[in-house]
Amino acid sequence: MELPNEEILFTASDPHQLLNELMAAYGNELKRIAFLYVNDASECEDIIQEVFISCFGNIHNFQHSSSYKTWLTRITINKCKDHLKKWSFRNLLYRPFVSIQKTDPSAEVSALSEMAAEEMAGYFSHLSPKYKEVLILFYYQELTMNEISDVLDIGSNTVKSRLLRGKKALQVELERSGYDGSL
Repeated sequence: MELPNEEILFTASDPHQLLNELMAAYGNELKRIAFLYVNDASECEDIIQEVFISCFGNIHNFQHSSSYKTWLTRITINKCKDHLKKWSFRNLLYRPFVSIQKTDPSAEVSALSEMAAEEMAGYFSHLSPKYKEVLILFYYQELTMNEISDVLDIGSNTVKSRLLRGKKALQVELERSGYDGSL
């Protein structure tokens, strides 16, 4: 979801105000992306904090060739990749899935969504990062092929092929676990 008055943000003279507006507008979406990468709520919070620190430090360098959402999504993905490359993270024992709090009023819907999200996060953890990131951006963030291409700085045909291969790899994972539907 783009900010309705993003043009106003371009002229915001107070970087603190701009940062607060960006955090309010995109914070939850960025948390969802980070969580799908790292599957840990506290690590996710740390990454998002780093994203907004980086944003604040570089807001004067933002060239407005893309939207703030695209820029912040790219920073988030890069921070997640950096986090996953860290030696300390790779050598930690597997931690159980911790869900991000949701604001769904229905307890049943919330419980089912949490179970589905937990299962999908488990399946995503087995995918190659290049397929995982395209699937996350396409299905969870609902970005278009061109937006994904901009965020990841790859060609749109590469996005299409990674999306197709990622879906096939995910389907193999689902079938291996006994899932009988198709994507």
